[in-house]
Amino acid sequence: MSQTSLNSVSFAISGSGGAGVMTAGEILLMAAAKAGYYGLQTRSVGPQIRGGEAASLMRLATFPVHVHADAFHILFAVDWLNFDRFSGEIDLAEGAIVITGKDSGELPEKVAQTASDVIRLPLHDLLKETKGRVNMLAAGIIGRLTGLPEDALADAIARRFASKGNALVEISTATMRTGYAQGEKLLNHEQRLAPPEPRNGERWIINGNEAAGLGALTAGVKFAAAYPITPATEILEWLSPALTGAGGMLIQAEDELASINMIIGASFGGAPALTATSGPGLALMAEGLGLAAAAEIPVTVIDVQRGGPSTGIPTKSEQTDLDIALCGMHGEAPHLVLAATSVADCIRTTAWAVHLSERLQAPAIMLSDQMMGQMKTIMPRPDLPDLKAERETVASCGEEDYARYALTNSGVSPMALPGTPGCMYTADGLEHDERAIPSTRVEDHAAQLKKRWRKLADFDYGNAWADISGEGPLAVITWGSTAGAVEEASREAEEAGIRVRTIVLRLLSPPQKAKLEAALEGVETLLILENSFSGQFARYLRSFFTLPENVRTFHHPGPRPVTAREVLEAIREAAS
Repeated sequence: MSQTSLNSVSFAISGSGGAGVMTAGEILLMAAAKAGYYGLQTRSVGPQIRGGEAASLMRLATFPVHVHADAFHILFAVDWLNFDRFSGEIDLAEGAIVITGKDSGELPEKVAQTASDVIRLPLHDLLKETKGRVNMLAAGIIGRLTGLPEDALADAIARRFASKGNALVEISTATMRTGYAQGEKLLNHEQRLAPPEPRNGERWIINGNEAAGLGALTAGVKFAAAYPITPATEILEWLSPALTGAGGMLIQAEDELASINMIIGASFGGAPALTATSGPGLALMAEGLGLAAAAEIPVTVIDVQRGGPSTGIPTKSEQTDLDIALCGMHGEAPHLVLAATSVADCIRTTAWAVHLSERLQAPAIMLSDQMMGQMKTIMPRPDLPDLKAERETVASCGEEDYARYALTNSGVSPMALPGTPGCMYTADGLEHDERAIPSTRVEDHAAQLKKRWRKLADFDYGNAWADISGEGPLAVITWGSTAGAVEEASREAEEAGIRVRTIVLRLLSPPQKAKLEAALEGVETLLILENSFSGQFARYLRSFFTLPENVRTFHHPGPRPVTAREVLEAIREAAS
């Protein structure tokens, strides 16, 4: 079925682990960027180290995109082994085509019922001449059907395999061209992108984990310690050489307990420090974060959320670490909790977390998730934030006079780094008086509790606490990676004549009560959206804020993300 030019095309490439479907997606994304388009790629894989199921989920567009479309126009299935494990994440659009091998077996029932056309190709015969791999054949076929230039695909292959030698580049390019020629024979199934808008400047392909690492480096982090954990490990892989180049250091710790204690020690010594983990690791770090709160030592923890509880679904996304991030420490341990809203925002929000942690001498948790962390996206080269690790310190003092935990007006007390003349003190988890002497006195405990809370509660966070747009009696509020679906659905709602106010929180703790309630002024209906089973975000909002009388909620668990279509339907229902 011939198609007119489209502003957005979505496709999925699926197969067994090791079939190279992620590499095919990366090459298509690189070619799209070179051709002037925007786009994104996410991955759906099983928890196996090798093998199992794999799917590269793609969207290319003439405009910036931060979330997948509601359904896929093309499904290229290398095979159908274990396809049922992620079939709930791949909905086919009306008129979608399925491309697969002649000998790949019967289609899964859901695919057979939905696809408008199934194209069975002799994949193995097509590969005989080039002796290449089927993933490069898929890249060529899909590239032709979506209208990507053949030369852009060839350039992407050359860059992707440059380090592996000319032989692989030549074989892969020849195989892609075979696929491209095969795509010429399928033009009645074309899903061609409209020509891209003229553009200026450099474009990046970056994922949220790399962006978070860049934000940390930009802010001045000099030390990182972490234990590898899916889906946060890419932060460490990116930071390791980057930190070394910036005069810093990364250590792979033996576990999460060691990593949190290492960064506390490094920060105590004066080096802005960070660790990256996921839900199980954050749970293990809770006691260490309490120590950082009590001793007022700045540290930043990036939590790339995944499905839980326990080991859960390590390779899939969910917004369900909110409760533990906000309330996971024993006692009263005020700390900062921030959440990035997109891949690009991971740069700014991570830098802001480091800046606030250092400025306020408090632990900060920056929440991301698997979808955002491992999503590769095309975006213009960003302006790096001017947010630095700035800590108030003392240059010297008389030993008898230095009060490490002095009750200042701001609640922030100048910190003496080890070796500062006359400023020796003990930093530990015991309650203390102003001079850091352990104390069980009621008066000291109350004064230090109030001091630790006041320095966070009274600080002016400016306008970065949330992104707010639109006006109207209906407000939609969300956080984290769900922001992309809300942004797209709200735009469609406005085009349909429904006035929508959108609020995406970036600073979750301390809660900005007065600011949020001002943002909700005049709102008659509030729609709360999140990617969790129990509605953790809705509980948080009800706990800390005065909300409009009419409150609606929409939430479901991962690994299926909240889509723009679901948000739009919820908006229409709330507005009726």
